[in-house]
Amino acid sequence: MVEKKSEEEDSARWVLACELCRLREASGRSLAQLAEETNYDRTYLHRLETGERLSKLPVMEALDRVYGTGGLLVRLWRLARLDAFKDKYREFMKYEAKATIMQKYAAVVPGLLQTEDFARWTLSSAPRPMSPGELEESVAARLGRQELLYREPAPNVRIVLDEAALRRPVLDEEIWHAQLVRIMEAAQAPHITIQVIPFAAGLHGLMGGSLSLLWMADGSAVAYLEGNDAGDLLEEPAAVARYRLAYDRLRDAALTPTESAAFIGQLMEDDRP
Repeated sequence: MVEKKSEEEDSARWVLACELCRLREASGRSLAQLAEETNYDRTYLHRLETGERLSKLPVMEALDRVYGTGGLLVRLWRLARLDAFKDKYREFMKYEAKATIMQKYAAVVPGLLQTEDFARWTLSSAPRPMSPGELEESVAARLGRQELLYREPAPNVRIVLDEAALRRPVLDEEIWHAQLVRIMEAAQAPHITIQVIPFAAGLHGLMGGSLSLLWMADGSAVAYLEGNDAGDLLEEPAAVARYRLAYDRLRDAALTPTESAAFIGQLMEDDRP
């Protein structure tokens, strides 16, 4: 079993690691046998069992199938991945996981739309240096959020992308092209609408950061404002209403979904490797 080292490890992540270790030992499998059944490296699986690494959703789904645990590991993983985020963002993610309607503005490609390679590139460019393990941890945490876009029932999602997000590529042409393709594919989903706010629309009230507006099934709503190194969760109805009005104005000034798809499609042609 995983040895508990401190009170800080008394978390969902530690519980998940312990459960992974317990399940394998109870099944009589060695790490080598588990690696063969799941097609994941034994060293990687060992790190999951010691809590050194936070996995990705497909890995947990594969382990649920092997152990016949009926989605238990996926549920524990959803709790454990919250540990990778700061307190205010963690609280926002709890709302995000329950939201039936999401409206977002982003000046950079948002994490919900990022490919794995693009996420790794952008996270490795952060001011605070990361070890290879920390980087992969952050990539897994970011990609893990994307599963909420395709849960059942899926939320209704509208994302307004600033043109700046589409005009600032990473230096690797293949990664950037794949990222544009990912955005276009997301826009084709029936529950996801993507619009571009062009430079020609001029200055607007949401410049300088990103905004998420979330509505719950009971009609309540929250807003989350995010800058380069900080975030602010707003739950007071009057404050949420102000940002909803700012978002509505921005959406009205943006290209239509059809025009936005044509805009992104032209970028894909222009930036084809």
